[in-house]
Amino acid sequence: MNIVLKPGEISLVQWRAVYRGAPVALEAGSHALIAAGAETVRRLLSGSQAIYGINTGFGRLAQVRVEQADLAKLQRNLVVSHCAAVGEPLPVPIVRLMMALKLASLAQGASGVGVATVELLDTLLAKGLIPVVPSQGSVGASGDLSPLAHMAAVLIGVGEVLHDGERLPAATALARAGLAPVRLGPKEGLALLNGTQFSTACGLAALFEAEVLFQSALVTGALATEAARGSDTPFDPRIHMLRRHRGQIECAAALRELMAGSAIRASHLAGDPRVQDPYCLRCQPQVMGAALDILRQAAATLGREANGVTDNPLVFADTGEVLSGGNFHAEPVAFAADIIALAICEIGSLAERRVAMLVDADLSGLPAFLSPNPGLNSGFMLPQVTAAALVSENKQRATPASVDSIPTSANQEDHVSMAAHGARRLLPMAGNAAAIVGIELLTAAQGCDFHRPLASSSALESVRGLLRARVPMLQEDRYLHADLQVALDLVQAGAIVAAAAPIALPSVIDEP
Repeated sequence: MNIVLKPGEISLVQWRAVYRGAPVALEAGSHALIAAGAETVRRLLSGSQAIYGINTGFGRLAQVRVEQADLAKLQRNLVVSHCAAVGEPLPVPIVRLMMALKLASLAQGASGVGVATVELLDTLLAKGLIPVVPSQGSVGASGDLSPLAHMAAVLIGVGEVLHDGERLPAATALARAGLAPVRLGPKEGLALLNGTQFSTACGLAALFEAEVLFQSALVTGALATEAARGSDTPFDPRIHMLRRHRGQIECAAALRELMAGSAIRASHLAGDPRVQDPYCLRCQPQVMGAALDILRQAAATLGREANGVTDNPLVFADTGEVLSGGNFHAEPVAFAADIIALAICEIGSLAERRVAMLVDADLSGLPAFLSPNPGLNSGFMLPQVTAAALVSENKQRATPASVDSIPTSANQEDHVSMAAHGARRLLPMAGNAAAIVGIELLTAAQGCDFHRPLASSSALESVRGLLRARVPMLQEDRYLHADLQVALDLVQAGAIVAAAAPIALPSVIDEP
């Protein structure tokens, strides 16, 4: 779908569509607000007042007054001097999202930029001219300065652009597209650089991937329960209503639905000597429900941030004032990123425990390492080791970033959020957890194969059929990397969730 950005009123569903590649454009009616903010800046400059970042230096240099004749150069110097990020370029979907977030912020008229600058940023998005933005260099206050500078530099013909997979000098890319660089006016460079759009874009991207991960892990968790001939009694709604956590209640309901009508479950309803299942099966609603609740909390924070104005100083056209504050401080994003990291880590950790349980013959009652001929064959011994390695890597990465700070700008910026690297670590963590869930898909399907001719529920048999169309049952040891990659691709593409339809799984993006 085409996404029209209505500043201050953009839903997470719309932001998700932008991240997934939907065409995006700014609502045309925004121009009046933008123009009013820019006019306010021009009026104030006609007086003698010193206004931070408009006719003064930046950061510790705020006390230095800049002459009227140098104001355009001041803004250009700010942009080029702040292009100091390093590291691998951000993925294109995140840069597109960052550009759209900045557009939505500028269009609220509180940043003092001109219409021409906003229109050029809008046009770059429409034409697929995506700035090359190195991923390291922001401490999350005063905004994501360096990454946003690399984005802003393209507007003045500096830096690099990706277009249809080709990496070009910005000036060349603009010329090919029939576009001219802008000459930045007062406040424009500062407005483009100040803000949390880099951290927020990384956080939103991870949130959207975490939703697919979460739903996939519910499905594979149900399938693993079937493979272990586990009980669905722990998912009884009466248990969860007594605890009153919404996420827990919803996850238990989803697990019951996923297993409904299973012949495997029916086969051991009576005469099963086991009294209780291991926690990795029995406590799925409690763990996954808690993850769901905190992911929704992070989603609410990021949704507000995405619709906010986070640069400094801010222009109030209705009163003719410019006020300095600290909306650029990305502490809300840092906290949200840490919450997402915890959820991703625990989703993967619980899935790995189910994998470990399935390959352990003493716990699962299945052949050792899920091999029809263990000893001669190692079966799924090493995929569980890989899952364990990924869990430990995610545990290390899940250490909160928001508790860290380091002074910058000669101690003018003496407390920073670390939102940028807190958010930037999340996609690799989600990738690790998706691989763990993929390994669970393989092992759970293999476990269910040993229960033939008994079948699981129609939803879970659909999931197993999707996998088996590409990965046959493991009869003898083979090159397993290819199988793992297929399973990972199915998880990340949302194919596992789609195969379980029409069962409605709880959504992290909790919007109508």
